[in-house]
Amino acid sequence: MAWALKLPLADEVIESGLVQDFDASLSGIGQELGAGAYSMSDVLALPIFKQEESSLPPDNENKILPFQYVLCAATSPAVKLHDETLTYLNQGQSYEIRMLDNRKLGELPEINGKLVKSIFRVVFHDRRLQYTEHQQLEGWRWNRPGDRILDIDIPMSVGIIDPRANPTQLNTVEFLWDPAKRTSVFIQVHCISTEFTMRKHGGEKGVPFRVQIDTFKENENGEYTEHLHSASCQIKVFKPKGADRKQKTDREKMEKRTPHEKEKYQPSYETTILTECSPWPEITYVNNSPSPGFNSSHSSFSLGEGNGSPNHQPEPPPPVTDNLLPTTTPQEAQQWLHRNRFSTFTRLFTNFSGADLLKLTRDDVIQICGPADGIRLFNALKGRMVRPRLTIYVCQESLQLREQQQQQQQQQQKHEDGDSNGTFFVYHAIYLEELTAVELTEKIAQLFSISPRQISQIYKQGPTGIHVLISDEMIQNFQEEACFILDTMKETNDSYHIILK
Repeated sequence: MAWALKLPLADEVIESGLVQDFDASLSGIGQELGAGAYSMSDVLALPIFKQEESSLPPDNENKILPFQYVLCAATSPAVKLHDETLTYLNQGQSYEIRMLDNRKLGELPEINGKLVKSIFRVVFHDRRLQYTEHQQLEGWRWNRPGDRILDIDIPMSVGIIDPRANPTQLNTVEFLWDPAKRTSVFIQVHCISTEFTMRKHGGEKGVPFRVQIDTFKENENGEYTEHLHSASCQIKVFKPKGADRKQKTDREKMEKRTPHEKEKYQPSYETTILTECSPWPEITYVNNSPSPGFNSSHSSFSLGEGNGSPNHQPEPPPPVTDNLLPTTTPQEAQQWLHRNRFSTFTRLFTNFSGADLLKLTRDDVIQICGPADGIRLFNALKGRMVRPRLTIYVCQESLQLREQQQQQQQQQQKHEDGDSNGTFFVYHAIYLEELTAVELTEKIAQLFSISPRQISQIYKQGPTGIHVLISDEMIQNFQEEACFILDTMKETNDSYHIILK
């Protein structure tokens, strides 16, 4: 997801005396890693601003990125050379991220005098958790109702315009800003790394997160959809003051090491430079989440026949996991890399077929792409489908079904076992990840090519034929591979009640 920084030698850091401010070209934004004696080009030529050569395509070795983001929190000293930096944060504490305009003269003139849009995300670093991100975040929402994973500390921030936090996207915030003006964003991360760790024996290690920033410019229609730049860094979040204790512990451990052992580790820097990475995919699970409240829809459909109205176009189903095959051609392999957010490495793998990529070992991929993206690419190459949390089967009840059941009862007296022509009923599988009534409503609507707004309520037939309103808790207690027959009760304005029998 991100490239590792190529680190400076300790002597270079000491001799250069990088402890004060950037020069005036940085618009006077606080203390960074440079001194006033350095020009912008000199500062950016320092090793800490260079990316690892092995992870860059040939054309990008001397590339200066249009923007630079600096997280004002110290990196851990217990990180080996050539590994990605790791930064410790305290839960709920406000941390500054400086948004720097890094363009050369004449670069991207179309954004001069205009605003750009940046989207901040806190996401999982481990591929295992990325596969199950949806259910992990839903579980967190269930345990921490009303809380958010990521927030902007608006009173402390400078230069941000129209900050927004979508209530369905707990780990995402966005805002507009002017690259020509001083912009400083203070973020707060409210989840801690151990909340997503499997509890076994106590004292478990917390999982690492990533802070990712994607920046976009306006298109012809005034929408901020044209990608400009993405960068991210690796973090771990501790309970209040826990990050300070962890930083102190790491520092004390390093002090006990011999000088020879210390050479294998990178020094701790006062700030964290976010490194360039692939943009976050545009389609995420939250984009398709319907509103908890549905209004009446005027689209007509016939649930009894199991076909959607020709006037209503159903939403396309989510894409199936994209596995690379040995028979994939080099051209198809390039498309696979683009679809899976490895566009940065398409030039490196120009002539690689699917078989060539699948033959690469984990060490090969890490050496080519760097640790962060290398592990992600290797896991994607060996990826497998993730099982849903719950599978149920539904069959649509209709007049035809009732007639067939009556015919069965009549014929049962005329035929012996084995001679009866049993009626064949078709069931549809519904895969649930969130285990919520909203998700079940959406899946049933998708199954019958209708709008979720046309489904008023879903009930389950209980004892003595009573109708029990489906709740999240009830769905969470459904048995795996339970079977239901769907019956419908039509209301006015083409809305329906659905009954699970």
